[in-house]
Formats: sequence, C-alpha cells, structure tokens
Amino acid sequence: MSDTDNYDMIDNPPVATVAYNEDKIKTLSSLEHIRQRPGMYVGRMGDGSHHDDAIYVMLKEVVDNSIDEFIMGYGRRVDISIRDNEFIIRDYGRGIPLGKLVACVSQINTGAKYNSDVFQFSVGLNGVGTKAVNALSERFIAKSVRDGKYKLAEFTRGVLTREEDGSTEERNGTMISFIPDTKLFPKYQIKMEFVEHRLWMYAYLNSGLSLYLNNQRYYSKNGLLDQVETRVQGENLYSTIHYKDKTLEFAFTHVADFGETYFSFVNGQYTNDGGTHESAFKEALLRAVNEYSGKDYDAKDFRGGIVGSIAIKLQDPVFESQTKNKLGSTDVKSWIVPTVKKALVDYLYRNTEEANLLLEKIKKNEDVRKEIQAVRKKGKEFEKKLSIRNSKLRDCKYHYGDKSGHGSETMIFLTEGDSAGGSMTQSRDPNTQAVFALKGKPFNCYGKKLDTVYTVEELFSIMRTLDIEEGIENLRYNKVVIATDADVDGLHIRNLLITFFLSYFEPLVQKGHLYILETPLFRVRPKGKKDDRKATRTSAKKKSSKDKADEKPEEKPNEKTYYCYSEEERDEKAAIIGKNAEITRFKGLGEISPNEFRQFIDENIRLEQVMIDQSKGIDEMLRFYMGDNTPERWEFIQNNLV
Repeated sequence: MSDTDNYDMIDNPPVATVAYNEDKIKTLSSLEHIRQRPGMYVGRMGDGSHHDDAIYVMLKEVVDNSIDEFIMGYGRRVDISIRDNEFIIRDYGRGIPLGKLVACVSQINTGAKYNSDVFQFSVGLNGVGTKAVNALSERFIAKSVRDGKYKLAEFTRGVLTREEDGSTEERNGTMISFIPDTKLFPKYQIKMEFVEHRLWMYAYLNSGLSLYLNNQRYYSKNGLLDQVETRVQGENLYSTIHYKDKTLEFAFTHVADFGETYFSFVNGQYTNDGGTHESAFKEALLRAVNEYSGKDYDAKDFRGGIVGSIAIKLQDPVFESQTKNKLGSTDVKSWIVPTVKKALVDYLYRNTEEANLLLEKIKKNEDVRKEIQAVRKKGKEFEKKLSIRNSKLRDCKYHYGDKSGHGSETMIFLTEGDSAGGSMTQSRDPNTQAVFALKGKPFNCYGKKLDTVYTVEELFSIMRTLDIEEGIENLRYNKVVIATDADVDGLHIRNLLITFFLSYFEPLVQKGHLYILETPLFRVRPKGKKDDRKATRTSAKKKSSKDKADEKPEEKPNEKTYYCYSEEERDEKAAIIGKNAEITRFKGLGEISPNEFRQFIDENIRLEQVMIDQSKGIDEMLRFYMGDNTPERWEFIQNNLV
C-alpha cells in the first residue's frame, strides 16, 4: 500500500460496521424496485397540485396504451372514470392476449411495444408504464376481453391476489382500474383541470378518437387545426393553414400580437421544451415564405405573433431526458424541412389572398422591429443603470442553462418591496435563489405596444434581469416566482406581473417557467417558544459523534412550530398543541422574519405553476380582468365579492 493510500485511510476512515458479504446483496423483483424507487419511473411524487405529479403520469401511462390501439386502427373510443380517487380506463381495442395479461401488467420489459409490426408508433413506455401503475397502487385490476372470453387479474400493491376468467358478451378491449397507494401518495387530491387539459391534447393529436371523462366527451374532428383555432379564439389574421400525412401534421396562423407560441409532439408525447422537430418546423416555414415571396425576411419578423403546432411520428425517437420534454433525434430535419416547406409553398400559391395577409403581417412586424430599435435608444439609460449595478437584484451563483448541473434548481423571487426582499435575501440559498425587489405596483401594460417595455423602467429591469429580450432561450432562471402578500394589493401586483408576461413573453408562461409562491397565513406554536433556526445557509458538514450528542432531542408534535396555509390547517395544528397554542396571523411577507422565511423557501417550498388554459382566449381573459372597467366586470365583482 502506498503512502498516499495510508493518508487517504486516515483522513477518510471506514464508516461501515456491518460485514459486506454475499448475504448483503439483494435482488428485488421489478415491482419491488418500482415501489422503492418510484421517482425513477413516474417522476415527482407530489400531492396532485402540479400537472406533472405522479398520479397524472400514472393515468397517462394507462391511457397511452389505449391511444396506441387507436393509432393501429382498433377502437375509436376510450372511457375514463375518476371518482373517490379511483381511476377506471376502458378502451375498445384488441384487448391484451388473455394468456399474457398477468405478465403484461406485472413483469417489466414484457409487452408488444418492441414489435414494430404490432405497434409502429408507440406512445407508452416500452413495457414499463402499466407495471409502474400496478406497483404504486393499493388496488390494481386489469381485465381483457377478446372474442367472447375474458381474463381478470387483481393486485394489491403489486402482489397478485386474484385471477378470474370466463365467457362474456362484452366488446373487445382492455379495462384498467387503479387506486394510487395512500402510503406513497398521502393526502393527494386530483385536479380535474389537469386531467381535462391532457385529454384535450389526446383529442387534438388523434382526430376521430372520442375520449369520455365521467361521460363528458373530448373530441376533435380536425386535429391540430382545432387546437390552433381554439388557441387563437377567432383572432387569427388569416385562415389557419393545416397539413397532415401519415407521419407529420402541422397547423399555424398569426395573431395581432408579437409573441411566439408553439406546441410540438412526438408520438403523442407533448415536448414542452421543443427539440429538433420544432426547430426544423420553424426553419421550414421561413424558407417557404421566402421562396414564395422572393424576399429574405428576418426570422423574427416572420415569427412575431405566430401560433403553431407540429406533431410527428417516429419509430425510435431519441429524447434529451427521461421526461421526454425535448426531442434530440438529429435525422428528423432531413425530412421535416422539405415536407413542411413544399406543403406551405403549395398552399400559398393556391391561396393568394391568404398569402398576402400573411406577408402583410410580416411587413408590420418588420416595421415594429425597426421602431423598437429606435425606442431601444431611449432604454439605454435604463441599461446603463443596470450594467453599473442593479440595486434591486440579489443574484445567485448558478443560472438556468449553464453547465453547473444546478440550472434546473434556479429560481428568482419577484418580491413586493424591500422589507420582504430583505428577509428573503437573508434566508435564500445564494447558489440557486435570486431575489428581485419591486418598487411597488408594476405598470398595467395590457393593450400597450411592445415599446412600453423600453420606456417603463420597472418592466425593462425585469426583462433584462431575466434576459428574455430576444426570447426565452437565454432565460437566466428556471423558475420565475411571484412572491407577493396574500391580500388585495398583493393579488393585484400578481395579476399585473402575469399580464406583463402574457402580453410580451407568453412562451415563458407556456413553457412552464412562471410560478406563484404560496406563503403561510398563520404561525401556530406553543406560547413562549422562539424560533432559533439560523437564517444563513452554510455548507453541509459531516456530523461528528460529539455534534450528534449535542443535538436537541426531536420535538414532540405538541412542542413544534407549524406554518399554516389555511384556516383549516391552522385549527388542526392548534388542536395538536392544545390550549397552550399561540396563533399569529401574517399580514404580509415583510412581517415574516428571515429565520422563518428560511423554513418555507427551502425543501418545503410550495409553488403553484401558472398555466395557460388552451380552451380560453388569453387576450379575452386579459381584456376582461385588466382592461378598461366594463359593466360586465362590475357585475362579476358584485356577484363574487366575498
């Protein structure tokens, strides 16, 4: 042994006290492994408050199998029932082969998705999805019907408990019923709006398929054309252009504003972060317009105000991450670009009036861009102030998109005033959390031109701080978090900021980067107790035996401090502490000490993502809430005032 090895053993003595031998090697069954490491298979183990929480992923994995049947030409209807936290999905496809039913829902890497003759463009997880649902459910039932016969298998937390077979007059197909395991998903709630949004996506991507959720139908006759038409709500400047073949479908139009909105899909999977197919789509559209017009338009002038959607089918798609949010297949450009370009050029020559309206929009965008270039000169004073020192920003070490490995953890809090900003600055994680303190209520920019951003210092500062002037590709923080008081003024500031982002930087919202910080309304603790947690963060150190000995014993439930987000939660925690409970109502973020802030912007942070409802017009919504006062809004306030 070398001297270096000796030194290494002295500095890092072995910590294992149990013999490491053959007896310690464990082999878990596939379903046992899923239960021990569920995040590997279904993502975040949330409580249902986020659209990507595992309970929605579990539903998706089952429905995906039904969609695969429809894609292969079997079954034009899927029935979904959600009641009392039980999910029931019934399709009318071919039905799982009866002799393989148990294996297909309990043995990983078992299924027909590997056979391209049976499933050419699979949506599911290649033999994992349904097994994960089975393993994470306290009760899971699979039933298959084929040609007058059926097979049923029931599982409890992944363990087979009952099998049944016989004859039936039911139509062919597969039924899956499951109840998520409350041991793994305690106190979860199902938000039906998340489910409805996902079903509309299925409907748009699979025209002709009827999905029923608790007997409510979700159906699209024209696929992506319907999606774009629903999104623009009649505000398109020309008829939506639509094309579809066996492996590619796209639709797009322009509206009067200047943002870019894209939806992209691969085999029915929504690629939230785009990818090579979306890039090829954008390139092809510009090349087609330039060829038709004989001009050389700037990409920004063409894309301003566009609302587009593209869906492709691939046999072996390559994604850049396990979440499948971004396509990485490099060979798709070679066939997407010529296909989209030819289809659009042909359309423009056949529809010259629509083509002229499209070119008029591009020319308007070009004029506005030149105007903004002139207005930017006025914004140079703001830029000088920011370049010298942005006194309202307390930045963090890492940023979204850098190679640190911490980019996805980064967030910036847009806070209400210096008092709240000061507390958050002291209690934040300086590596990944930045704080930007607002002066007061931001300018209401609804209905104002884009040059407003360059003449209102507050809005300009936010734009440059986030680095979204040229688009969200350079976004500095993964999560932009609005942190305001839970009162009327705080809600107004929240609405003004959301209006700002939706008016000029809608992709930031569309791509899921905008959040609202939920802050506690009450603190409940025993009388006389003080919070002695330090607000500042220090690097983690290994605890010595002395440190452990000096640790305070774990507090009993009636000795703890609780931060409550509702009156119900307040009453529940007060009952735990008993008559000795002291209840404090927080009137604003500035009243919360740095010590306390530290505790709920750390691992216990509660964020609510701002989502766009694609079934409603954004401009119509903003006009109603943020536009001029109208009798309709007055009536709404009168009828809903609490």
